[in-house]
Amino acid sequence: MVVGAGVIGAACAEALTAAGVSVTVLDRGAPASGTTAAGEGNVLVSDKAPGPELRLAQASRRRWPELLDALRAELGPRRAEAEWEPKGGLVVVTGVDGIRPLREFAAAQRAAGVTARELGPAAAAELEPHLTKDVAGAVHYPEDAQLQPVLAATTLLAAVRARGGQVRAGVTALGVTRGTSGAVTGVRTDRGTLPCAAVVNACGPWSGDFARRAGAPVAVQPRRGMVLVTGPLPAGTVRHKVYDGDYVGAVAGGGAGLQTSAVVESTRAGTVLIGSSRERVGFDEALRVRVLRELARKAAALFPVLTHVPVMRAYGGFRPYAPDHLPVIGADPRLPGLWHATGHEGAGIGLAAATGRLLADLYTGRAREVDPEPFRVDRPGIVPGEAAA
Repeated sequence: MVVGAGVIGAACAEALTAAGVSVTVLDRGAPASGTTAAGEGNVLVSDKAPGPELRLAQASRRRWPELLDALRAELGPRRAEAEWEPKGGLVVVTGVDGIRPLREFAAAQRAAGVTARELGPAAAAELEPHLTKDVAGAVHYPEDAQLQPVLAATTLLAAVRARGGQVRAGVTALGVTRGTSGAVTGVRTDRGTLPCAAVVNACGPWSGDFARRAGAPVAVQPRRGMVLVTGPLPAGTVRHKVYDGDYVGAVAGGGAGLQTSAVVESTRAGTVLIGSSRERVGFDEALRVRVLRELARKAAALFPVLTHVPVMRAYGGFRPYAPDHLPVIGADPRLPGLWHATGHEGAGIGLAAATGRLLADLYTGRAREVDPEPFRVDRPGIVPGEAAA
C-alpha cells in the first residue's frame, strides 16, 4: 500500500509494480493534486552541493528520460506525455562579490561529475538575450531539465494501473494495523481497514502526521512556497531555467522565516513561472501579497522584459521539509512493514525517479545504484528520542 498519489508515491508505486509487486495507491484527494500540483517541474543538479542528495539527483536525471521512453513504449505516447524538456539551467550573479562563491560551487560540482560551464556576461547574454545587463558572471548547467509534474505523476500511475495495480482517490489513511508479531498488517482508512504486507508513507508534507498516527513519528514538516505565472509570451523570451546564485543558499537554509530568490523559466504553453519562496508557516494557505510582490520584483530585476508583463495567476503549496535537507527513504526499523519516501522538500519532482527505484530495490533486495545509508529513517534528527541514538 502506497499512501500518497503525488509524484513520489507514484514513482514508488511504478517501480514496485515494475518489480512485480502488487500495489494499491491511496490518496485523500485526487492524484497529483497536492504538493505535486504546486511544483514547477524542476529536474536539477545545479542547486545541489556534492554529497548524497546530488548523487540521488544525478541518478534521477539519468533515469527520468529512460523511464519516460519506456513508459511511452508500454502505454503509448498519449498516456505517457510528461513534457520532458532537457533545456538546461543558467545560474547568474549580478554583483562581483558573488562571482567567487559561484565559481567555487561549480568547481566542487564538476569534481562530483556535474557538467558546469563558467560563462562571462557576453556568453550568458547569448544564451538568454533578455537577461539583465547587470550580470557579472554565470554558470551553464546543460543537465538541468524540466517536466510537467502532474503529467509525470499521472503517467507513472497509468503504468501502475496497466500492470494490475489500483489507484484509489478520496480515501484518507488514518494509521496502520499490526499483527501479533507487531508488524504492519493493514492501513486504517475512513473507508475501513485495507490489508497489506507493507505500507509506504509518501504523504509529502503530511508524512509527519501519518507517521505519528502509525506510531513511528518522523521529523518532516511543511515548508511553503509560492509561484507566479505570467500570461503567454513569445517563444524564446526565457530559454533556460534561470536563477540567481542566492537560490542555492535558500534551498539549503533551515530558517523558518521567509526566504526568496529569483527563479524564472518558461513552459511549453508560453507562460513564465516565477519563484521562489520558502517559509515555515505550518499549513497556513493564505496568499501573502508581500511575498508575491518580492518574487515579481526579483524576477523583473533578472529579466527586465518581464516588468510590464501581466501576471495570470499565483499558486502556493507545501513541501516536505526535513531538518538535514535530505530525503527519508527506506524501511522504518521501529515498525516492520512501514516504509518512508518523503522529505524531498522542493526537489521531489527531480528526485522522484531515483527515489522510486531505490525504494523498490530496498524492498525487493536488489542491488542499489544509490547508497541508501544517508537517507535511512533512523538517522539523527529524523527520529525523535532514543531511537536516533
